Amino acid sequence: MRNKLWPCGGFLQPLLTAMVMGRSGETLDAFFDGRVTLYQSGAGYRFSLDALLLAHFVTVKTSARIVDLGTGNGVIPLALAALYPSVEVTGIELQPAMVERANRNIQKNALQSRIQIIHGDVRSLKKTLSGETFDAAVCNPPYRRPMSGRLSADQERQVARHEMAGGLDDFLRTGAFLLRAKGSMGIVYPAVRSVDLLAAMREAGIEPKRLRMAHSFVGAEASLVLVEGIKGGRTGVEVLAPLIVYRGDKLYTDEVAAMIAGSRKRLSHQPVKPPAACDD
Repeated sequence: MRNKLWPCGGFLQPLLTAMVMGRSGETLDAFFDGRVTLYQSGAGYRFSLDALLLAHFVTVKTSARIVDLGTGNGVIPLALAALYPSVEVTGIELQPAMVERANRNIQKNALQSRIQIIHGDVRSLKKTLSGETFDAAVCNPPYRRPMSGRLSADQERQVARHEMAGGLDDFLRTGAFLLRAKGSMGIVYPAVRSVDLLAAMREAGIEPKRLRMAHSFVGAEASLVLVEGIKGGRTGVEVLAPLIVYRGDKLYTDEVAAMIAGSRKRLSHQPVKPPAACDD
């Protein structure tokens, strides 16, 4: 299932400054109005708007210690560090090439003192990390079952999108293990699997407390769901107003444009044209 909110499998091209680097097939991209830069594979896994929506959605307290499970190129730690200058973020990533690239991205943005990248498997982190050491967790987990949908020829994309190296339950159980009591966990997931997500969160001991559906346009069915839960929290969920990505003229809404620009105040911004459709 391809995410219907954004037509390209990578990032939103008008929002980047990209140039091919010396390493084969790699680009250097800039987001948050150029305040953050990162290296990505030109042909492999490239992050999309999902990551920025999640970074803006989660509740972040002053000086929080946050863990990002399946950090990829490190985009969510970079976004959180840019949005919240007092937080420290640890990214966990299984694929060695992406770990190396994430570390270069941290160095490129001079954030070594606030972001750490660990090469690890979410299914076995209990062997290497201590439990109840983080205030918050974030996760943009693989959402396709191993044999479902079209399997990309690129390994980075395979592991990032298909549950080949851990499924939703693995990410949630590890998040619950790493979180302190009453710590929060934020997740972005396909809306069609909302019931699976909510049930799995409760089973892992993370009670859903905030929920927001993301829609391409007003009147369109939801494409994504953003959920934040509390470890050991009481029952009762706050369902927020829908998040609309595009206006009727196919430009980003003011709220989403502000997120893309890196504004925490959701200020009005001039709309930005989305990219033309491309093959995923």
